[in-house]
Amino acid sequence: MSEKSSGHQKKELTPREIVAELDKYIVGQKKAKRAVAVALRNRVRRLRLESDVREDIAPKNILMIGPTGVGKTEIARRLARLAGSPFIKVEATKYTEVGYVGRDVESMIRDLMAAGIQIVRQEMQESVKTEAEKRAEEDLLDLILPGSGKKREKAPPQPTIKPMGAFSINPGNTGPGPAFMGTAIQVGIPLGGPGPEDGGADLPDADNGVPGGPSVYGQKEERGEDPSTREKFRAMLREKKLEDRLVEITVNQTPQLPVMEMMGGNMEDLESSLSGIAGFFGGGKKKKLVTVARAREILRNEEAEKLIDRERVSDEARQRVEETGIVFIDEIDKIAVRGDRGGGHDVSREGVQRDILPIVEGAVVNTKWGPVNTDHILFIAAGAFNISKPSDLIPELQGRFPLRVELDSLGKDEFLRILTEPKNALTKQYTDLLGTEGVEIEFTREAVERLAVLAAEVNSRLENIGARRLHTIMEALLEELSFEAPDIAPARVPITEDYVDGKLKDVVTDQDLGRYIL
Repeated sequence: MSEKSSGHQKKELTPREIVAELDKYIVGQKKAKRAVAVALRNRVRRLRLESDVREDIAPKNILMIGPTGVGKTEIARRLARLAGSPFIKVEATKYTEVGYVGRDVESMIRDLMAAGIQIVRQEMQESVKTEAEKRAEEDLLDLILPGSGKKREKAPPQPTIKPMGAFSINPGNTGPGPAFMGTAIQVGIPLGGPGPEDGGADLPDADNGVPGGPSVYGQKEERGEDPSTREKFRAMLREKKLEDRLVEITVNQTPQLPVMEMMGGNMEDLESSLSGIAGFFGGGKKKKLVTVARAREILRNEEAEKLIDRERVSDEARQRVEETGIVFIDEIDKIAVRGDRGGGHDVSREGVQRDILPIVEGAVVNTKWGPVNTDHILFIAAGAFNISKPSDLIPELQGRFPLRVELDSLGKDEFLRILTEPKNALTKQYTDLLGTEGVEIEFTREAVERLAVLAAEVNSRLENIGARRLHTIMEALLEELSFEAPDIAPARVPITEDYVDGKLKDVVTDQDLGRYIL
């Protein structure tokens, strides 16, 4: 893959720019941000090398270690968005060793390929959007004004066949051959001969004798609507004056199959076969009565699908997945096996690690879009490792994650920044949500500081769930206001320190109550 072919990336950001972009959404965790920034930039550097050198450079996979709610998943997800890369997040605990009931580890690559297909298809549909809209408009006009578009092509002329009378051979059965009756016919001038427009006479309809009607053997050109009428309706469509009008549209019906799991093995071929069988029996086309607005959307999508090359979509998606795909494996500590524990379910856990190993090392995984090579896919694993430790993973798997990053626990200062600094800060989210109801809320600095203190305090007394504690506290704080907002609007409600204490103090003080609410 050349540097030119890697132009699908939104922008080749420098490591410093990547960290700056991550800072807009994630507070702290400088070490983790720097590690992923360097890993992403190394991919850009690799694509600039000659092909013989490029193939030997493997990605430096990352193992993030830290408690829940400190930003591990968010860092990986934001990184993929910055790079425009196919990305999936999977849970290591979902997979089982081959031979057990559950998902096989290769399915993570098939899921990643599906994500890549979706990205490429959307981009290609966007590139043909203008042409698809033009075609959808013509299709809509054909639905609203049948016969006003292209005239149907004439069927090839058919010869006239006229009976001339009956005849018989050997009527008395006196000769050597058998007797039989027959009918003489005459093959004459084709019915599609000259009509009125060619100086000839119009042919009558064979069914009802109406001049100009459809012929028995061929279809005459339909009399279309006045072209000016079609243009008037086109203008009305563009002005959205017909959006609520109902039209009958024929849509492709895709049968839905139940999700099935097998004991080991690959579900890919089975699912493809079942899809084909279901399409043969239950698929096809179906007529629906929909509004013009909905019909435009359906027709635009169908026309866009016709305009894009499916093989090119698969090839481009496979190339992106192989060169820039990112797989985030969460909860990897849950499949680690401690040295002082043995037997039982741990056998399966170690088996999952051994199944993951070849995928991370580099293997070819068969998908319904073709084989995918995992040599250069970036794997980011994460786990709390509060019970086990990274050294409990099998040595071979440890070696495939050379970069280890420990994320910091969050305290009062970090919670204060999370509530105010990011572009998607919680205080901004709730202000916007209630603003849609006409209720204006304003958080004072003292109130935000109090919320940060309470979150840190609850995390220290109960389970430490990191920044997710802020979600539970904010919901408890604004539950009553969210319920009453439609009834009290318009209103302005200042969120002060006293307001916070009034709503949360009893819950925080009562440990038994806080255990259930917070």
